[in-house]
Amino acid sequence: MNSTHQTVQALLVFAIPVLFAISLHEVGHGYVARYFGDPTAANEGRLSINPLRHIDPFGTVVLPLVLYWLIQLPFGYAKPVPVEFDRLRNPKKHMAFVALAGPAANFAMGVAWSIIGILLAVAGIGERFWFDMVRAGVSVNAVMMVFNLLPIPPLDGSHVLASVLPERVLRWLPTVPPDGGRSLASLLPSGMLAALPKRTFKLVNDIAVIDVLIFASFILLMRLHVLDSFLSRAMTIAIAAFAKVASPFYFLLS
Repeated sequence: MNSTHQTVQALLVFAIPVLFAISLHEVGHGYVARYFGDPTAANEGRLSINPLRHIDPFGTVVLPLVLYWLIQLPFGYAKPVPVEFDRLRNPKKHMAFVALAGPAANFAMGVAWSIIGILLAVAGIGERFWFDMVRAGVSVNAVMMVFNLLPIPPLDGSHVLASVLPERVLRWLPTVPPDGGRSLASLLPSGMLAALPKRTFKLVNDIAVIDVLIFASFILLMRLHVLDSFLSRAMTIAIAAFAKVASPFYFLLS
């Protein structure tokens, strides 16, 4: 099996877990936001498990490919669902629940992939492709859950932190809109933008500067092995938690 075929197969193994991990993460935010009084995501048709409704050009396509090349883990993110915190019944309190809904969705999916692995084993299915996909689903959801809980804007952990800190402290902290910062196109010369094909211009215009900076920093820290130890331990704990919750299914089915 040549290296090109192996790379294509590896990307296919990760494609379904990544697409559903990022999509259901965003849907989780939208459903909880609607429950607490903000129907914005529902009104814009974002409460759908169809991945096509949540694809972000940079986070869903470019970033996973770059990360697969750098660290062999195609982590990414979807286009954030719109949440207007001011429309929540109790914005300061409920923003934490909305933020935690995304990582909670990843936890549920990690458990679901673990159960699928149990079902494959009990059914005697030994094809490597499916077990590789299960491992990918578990790993992707573990890293998404852990990473998004970091208290760094605009990640979910920053909104959880903001919900518990007093207002006098929050005034001194940097804030980033939940949907990212200004578009990358706003920083490029107008002549260059005019020369770009329409599809390329739309791609550049959809990329938020803050997203690029956050994830460029993440990639750099991973390459410098600064985050390796933390992420490895946190992922190990998350994966063990998935397996613990899924374990009763093994005893029921075996």
